[in-house]
Amino acid sequence: MQPRNMSMSGVVDLAAVKAAGEAKAKAEAARAEAARHGGTAAVAPSALVIDVDEAGFERDVLQRSAEVPVVIDFWAEWCEPCKQLGPLLERLAVEYNGRFLLAKVDVDANQMLMQQFGIQGIPAVFAVVAGQALPLFQGAAPEAQIRQTLDQLVQVAEERFGLTGIQVAPDAPGDEGAAAVPAGPYDALLEAAMSALDAGDLAGAVQAYKNVLADDPGHPEAKLGLAQAELLSRVQGVDPQQVRKNAADNPADVAAQIAAADLDLVGGHVQDAFGRLVDAVRRTAGEDRDAARLRLLELFEVIGADDPRVTAARQALASALF
Repeated sequence: MQPRNMSMSGVVDLAAVKAAGEAKAKAEAARAEAARHGGTAAVAPSALVIDVDEAGFERDVLQRSAEVPVVIDFWAEWCEPCKQLGPLLERLAVEYNGRFLLAKVDVDANQMLMQQFGIQGIPAVFAVVAGQALPLFQGAAPEAQIRQTLDQLVQVAEERFGLTGIQVAPDAPGDEGAAAVPAGPYDALLEAAMSALDAGDLAGAVQAYKNVLADDPGHPEAKLGLAQAELLSRVQGVDPQQVRKNAADNPADVAAQIAAADLDLVGGHVQDAFGRLVDAVRRTAGEDRDAARLRLLELFEVIGADDPRVTAARQALASALF
């Protein structure tokens, strides 16, 4: 089972869910057993985020997934993107109010789990629903797309497995203010970008991300969001069939190959997009080569530097250049 990147589509891969009927039956049986023992008690908001290790994985993830979707955040202390993604997922876990449980796995301390899930780069995020594992995304991602993925996960869990989440105590002792996560310095701008994306205002989203980067050029979420919003802007309104025909009829036309590579990436054909541009770099020189190379670097930003497909494409690019 290999992690897949959701960065463009944000779509949960339903094909990854095996034996849905059997898993649903097990989930229903588990809930019935809990009901016979008085039901499941409400949990405090702070209990929506848990640290999980190999010893407790079956109890804390597999068994709990019979009552609530469990989102697994594979991270490490040395991983800079993890430090951006982790707090965001924790905030969303509280905000979703029991519709999913967030399990955090330190890969340095849990190498076996990392191998079992086929993790090739972190951060990597999976979900377990009624005992069934499915990949969500790898690398950093904008909050808007993470929300979209979580919404789809919650919908899949409810419609296919009958999982409606767990009850959260509104005022648990010792948890006063647990749900009040302080806003970060760029939350308003990132929220504006998300709202613009939801409304189809790609120009507004691009500007909102640029506003963040004007003050913090290295902000990972804004860099990724800007790259994706600009990509969507480039393909908006184009005729896909004509773009692909132009690329097929004119293999030496770098502009045609660049346009087709954008469509490849939006369609989820990541390696095709990268390979197309690497080939363009290999075949050309001067301004054409620079144009293909720069677009390839922009598409790397869309997918994320930790993705193994980006690593392989970088090596191919270096070989083509030198």
